[in-house]
Amino acid sequence: MPHRPSPDEVRAYYAAQPAPLVAATGIVLDTRGRVLVLTTSYKADLELPGGTVEATETPEEGLARELAEELDLRLPVGRLLAVDSRPPGPLGRSLVVHVHLVGPLSPQEAAAISFPDGEITEARWLRPDEACAVLPARVAPRLRAALAALHTGSFAHLVDGVPHPGSPAGLDPARRSALEHAGALDAASHRANRPKAVTAASVVFTAADGRILLVQPAYGRTDRWHLPGGGIDSDLGETPRAAARREVHEELGLDLAPGRLLAVNWSHKPGRPARIRFLYDGGVLDAATLARIQLDRTELLQWRTVTPEELPALVKPALRRQITACLTVRATGGGPVELHAGRG
Repeated sequence: MPHRPSPDEVRAYYAAQPAPLVAATGIVLDTRGRVLVLTTSYKADLELPGGTVEATETPEEGLARELAEELDLRLPVGRLLAVDSRPPGPLGRSLVVHVHLVGPLSPQEAAAISFPDGEITEARWLRPDEACAVLPARVAPRLRAALAALHTGSFAHLVDGVPHPGSPAGLDPARRSALEHAGALDAASHRANRPKAVTAASVVFTAADGRILLVQPAYGRTDRWHLPGGGIDSDLGETPRAAARREVHEELGLDLAPGRLLAVNWSHKPGRPARIRFLYDGGVLDAATLARIQLDRTELLQWRTVTPEELPALVKPALRRQITACLTVRATGGGPVELHAGRG
């Protein structure tokens, strides 16, 4: 009968196997988008917070421990932004680095940073470009790729600091284009590194007197008012029209089928995903319908109707332009119109 190893024997076998070193790095940000860069007592080069994962720790646990030991920071370790697999270096071991978001730290949390174990001698907040300029060559690419993943809501897969051809984030657009034209990408890699877009659907309602229905969010910047609507659950097969109806029902308690499509708006900021909004005609709501509105208090603080002249003080310029364009389309019977940041 073959020998069945005991749990202790299995554990000893795996413990003796060669394996890469595992480290965890934190991209610690403040509310101004600056990156925390450290001077250590044991290295000439500047560093990002973090260190080697010990014993049975997970990368998240290891990073949390390092932040507490080195900086007296006791904060949740955020989402995974990047993984960098590096070949054996001077120590003769390959290295896998997990890069996580930490923060943003409030001004009070940033001011409370100290150096209890003496390994860190100075901590500086630098703009991302400044941090990449002063960090060593093995670290700076990791920071750049992690920030690209943060801004695109994605993930960076690095090999020796270089984005893998199938990395969803961090791959230079020129290199991506060259790989595509050379036919060097498999189907999975092509899908992974193509630019992504965030989609939403909104509804333009007016009252009998022509005033526009706006809602005040309970999240983000509450001084900026929105149209009723929200994100499209495209991963569930939801269409823009279905999303518009669902969001109005969830937010306002009104189950109303959207009218015709008035406009599609496309907006983009460098380094961020494009944002596409479908804007539908909600029609005119009479006093009885407005009285039936029941807000989802987890999402909205209040609703109100406003005149077109009041829009500039309440909504972002791009959204104001979209609303104005939609009202014009509705009044003239034209459209739908194609908008870029609210402009036709």
